[in-house]
Amino acid sequence: MHISLAAEKIIEIGPIAITNSMLVTWIVVIFLCAIAIRVSKKLSNTPGKLQNICEFVVEAILAMIEGITQNRKKAIQFLPLVATIFIFVIFANWIGLVPGFESIGLNEINEEGHHILVPLFRQPAADLNTTFALAVISIVTVQIYGIRHLGIGYFKKFINFKGPIDFFVGFLEAVSELSRIISFAFRLFGNIFAGSVLLMVISFLVPVIAAIPFYGLELFVGFIQALVFSMLTAVFLQTATIVHEDHSEQTAQEKVEEKDGLIPEKFGFSRG
Repeated sequence: MHISLAAEKIIEIGPIAITNSMLVTWIVVIFLCAIAIRVSKKLSNTPGKLQNICEFVVEAILAMIEGITQNRKKAIQFLPLVATIFIFVIFANWIGLVPGFESIGLNEINEEGHHILVPLFRQPAADLNTTFALAVISIVTVQIYGIRHLGIGYFKKFINFKGPIDFFVGFLEAVSELSRIISFAFRLFGNIFAGSVLLMVISFLVPVIAAIPFYGLELFVGFIQALVFSMLTAVFLQTATIVHEDHSEQTAQEKVEEKDGLIPEKFGFSRG
């Protein structure tokens, strides 16, 4: 039994090394594009089964985003990115549960002279390069949406020279944005890689029967990880596009109200 933390190289095209996770990524992308093209060419007011399924998935994702944003217009704006991440990740996770997925491979000799089987297929999310790329796309797009909605004022939360505390808070905000990439990438990679190793070990020890309950568990984990990744992206998009009021302006306003006697009256008191 051969377990590798990194994706294995299966072929080289010039200077480019094609790994087994890259191959599966292309398969998933081609499959999803084929479905999208077929559905878009046969759109109908009386949809067939495939169109019904696609519409159900899109509407469900849109409803979840709208539950976060509480704004239909924003939810529609966020839908392409969030839905693409969710659909790609869930298919990329579930494709690894196809029987025989990692048992097809190439016989090679390792550095110690032992024959090993290099799998031809590997779940994309079981490769840190893939999850890191998804995380970068997610977080960079969040910044783009923030700039589009708030303009140059979006950078005020990162760069603030009003005082040493404000400057330090801005620095922490910048570090927090970068740390999201790391947490996104390692969370998805860790869960999917651990699941694939678990299935491999169980199938090796007790073939077929013992692995069946774990297949059900991995179906659930694959769905949850896709949901978590996409919904966190929606949450970050929402927080990046909210106009935050300046705390100093709020404090000044409260002082004016207090001076004019508005605050005591608001709580049922009067100056008299």
